[in-house]
Amino acid sequence: MQIVSTSLAPKAIGPYAQAIVIDGWIHTSGQIPLTATGEKVSGDIAAQTEQVFDNLEAVLAGGGSALARVVSVTVYMTDLGEFAQMNEVFARRFGAHRPARSTVQVAALPTGARVEIAAIARIER
Repeated sequence: MQIVSTSLAPKAIGPYAQAIVIDGWIHTSGQIPLTATGEKVSGDIAAQTEQVFDNLEAVLAGGGSALARVVSVTVYMTDLGEFAQMNEVFARRFGAHRPARSTVQVAALPTGARVEIAAIARIER
């Protein structure tokens, strides 16, 4: 098991890793809209989702993978009324690739974030 740690994404804000690589797979922790320096991204759900994808790309690359190799994602949102805006960014960032996805509304997320996304992907070999 290998712990992934990259300075191109925000540090974990608790006792967990940005991601874990095991048996050819990378499991990311949920990424929220913080910059690599830990600053919260304000703005609408689209701006927050863009930052989450920037973080996911950095963590996946740090573990030897990429968005194109993601097989499954879990999206947590504080307001499913913003689903269409999140989904627009999601579709654009994944392009033609379509991983499996679950989307769940939650009461709250760390740092007041409106969206958090975790992914599972194959490692590039």
